[in-house]
Amino acid sequence: MKGTVVKSMGLWYVVADDSGLEYNCRLKGKFKLQDKKITNPIAVGDFVTIQPDNANSESWIINDILPRKNYIVRKSPKKKGFSHIIATNMDQAVLIATLATPKTSFGFIDRFLVTAEAFRIPAIIVFNKKDLLKKEEIKELEDKMMEYQMIGYDSYMVSVLENEGMDDFKSILSNKTTLLSGHSGVGKSTLINSLVPEAHQKISEISEFSNKGIHTTTFAERFSINQNTHVIDTPGIKELGLAEIEKEELTHYFPELRNLFGSCKFHNCSHTHEPGCAIEEAYKTGRISQTRYDSYISMLMSDDNRR
Repeated sequence: MKGTVVKSMGLWYVVADDSGLEYNCRLKGKFKLQDKKITNPIAVGDFVTIQPDNANSESWIINDILPRKNYIVRKSPKKKGFSHIIATNMDQAVLIATLATPKTSFGFIDRFLVTAEAFRIPAIIVFNKKDLLKKEEIKELEDKMMEYQMIGYDSYMVSVLENEGMDDFKSILSNKTTLLSGHSGVGKSTLINSLVPEAHQKISEISEFSNKGIHTTTFAERFSINQNTHVIDTPGIKELGLAEIEKEELTHYFPELRNLFGSCKFHNCSHTHEPGCAIEEAYKTGRISQTRYDSYISMLMSDDNRR
């Protein structure tokens, strides 16, 4: 029988069939060693086939993983040299960001966008907690959102507590399977509860000491708004290590840098110090924003494990 993985709980998975009926499943042992560089061979969003577990009448066994339309991975935060699959078979990825309690850095946003670009997944940025921002902060954020929109990323500002911008948020999710990601405490659970009240996602408090969110989502899970609209909620990400991206490929995943391909004096230009570099010139003249160029340099110089 075919189904979709809708919840990942370590060694156990919940698989839903086309009618929405759910089955508790465990993984057939042979898949655990298929790829030694992946910590989780199956992720939420995977299409699988299952069969009854002869040893346990209350559980089923996942015996095959069907071909993926796409997937997105990050560097494993726990196992050096390994990658972790965040989700599979999605139509788009939405980053929930905040500029207050907790603050999402633009460097983190850019890492998310680069990761989505690398796996050819359309990405959108949603800035939550507008109600906590002062007028001048809202203006600064609007300017930053315009920067992202000019390079191809739709950006929105919402306040789930004041129900502001929520119609736009619901519209971008409609008839799609969407990955929702972001730091702990940015409001993903609150957003999901507003869309799917029966989800009953726990809401975290912000640590007064660190001004960071406290993890409440333990496992990745897919929620259905309707038959054609699904959201995949993931545990809050503290750091986003790039995986499966070579340093030489990095400029491919910055749209504004990609547009200048072939314009540098040297074909192997790193865009950091070489004479006749079109990208460095564009940065110095303001055609590429400082934060985006700084993000490129930071990723280029980082020690992320890349294959």
